[in-house]
Amino acid sequence: MMPKATVKLIVTGDDFGYCPRRNQGIVECFLAGAVSNVSLLVNGSAVSDAVQLARRYHIPIGLHANLSEGSPVCLALKEESSLLNKEGFFHGKMGIRTVLAEGLLKMSEVKQELIAQVELFCKLTGHVPHHMDGHQHVHVLPEIRHVFAQVLKEYGIRHTRVPIEPDLPRCSWIDPHLMDFYLGVEKDSLNTVEVFMAHGIRWPDIYIGLSTMGKNMSVSNILRAIDNATTDFLAKADSSIPSSSPSCPDQEIRTVTIELMTHPGYPSVPPVGGCGEGPDDFSQSWERLHELETLKNPELLSHYKTRNVQLCAFKDL
Repeated sequence: MMPKATVKLIVTGDDFGYCPRRNQGIVECFLAGAVSNVSLLVNGSAVSDAVQLARRYHIPIGLHANLSEGSPVCLALKEESSLLNKEGFFHGKMGIRTVLAEGLLKMSEVKQELIAQVELFCKLTGHVPHHMDGHQHVHVLPEIRHVFAQVLKEYGIRHTRVPIEPDLPRCSWIDPHLMDFYLGVEKDSLNTVEVFMAHGIRWPDIYIGLSTMGKNMSVSNILRAIDNATTDFLAKADSSIPSSSPSCPDQEIRTVTIELMTHPGYPSVPPVGGCGEGPDDFSQSWERLHELETLKNPELLSHYKTRNVQLCAFKDL
């Protein structure tokens, strides 16, 4: 059972704008009270549809900065750039990590593209992103993290995502090759904390989403992750130096903020979708529908209410 705390839970639907079917699923989740926030791919093939849906249903929306899949939005980088492979597309989830490690990515071009994506977001939505994170966690990569933080500070974007999941090492059900990638993301994230803090950027107290992705998402796994992470967070808070405002632990009800990263939707059907190259295997997978159905499960939504879990968005923080 969860300790005495009010949990403010941001359930973010990533990849909004990827394709009409992903958009449809994310909106269904939002209308069901299962997703409370979305992250927009401005180079997604269905971005215009996504923006119209967000406006129609008043969906809180941020930017899912993309440097790894599809085509850049900065016109100056479309012909020749260190961000592109020989086919003229971004290097891919693992490819960008390889090229970066080899010292072949120009940070000036990374900044150019990030600025172009923020500007396009503002043009499409009429406002600065409520939050900004990175597609395939590119925003916490070495070197890129510094440029990312600069752009957020320049535009006054206050919130981001730092994918450090407290319970991850204990999640034995995660496939070993995925676990290796996730642990790499966590290592990069731990090295990013000081950079983001130095730029005045904030993020929720707790991040969840690696252990509950795709086939690993279930009502019990989501609740376990929330309960365990909240218990650990409150225990650490109690053992730290007391804050300047006196409080009685027995009477105080703490507020804990959590972001749950999700990728729901109806699976993409080629050739429709993607960011310039067509939809990838991830978006075509049955796991997107599995996430949609799990998030909308009345049992999960009922548990939120009984556990004092309040859904909100980054703009509410």
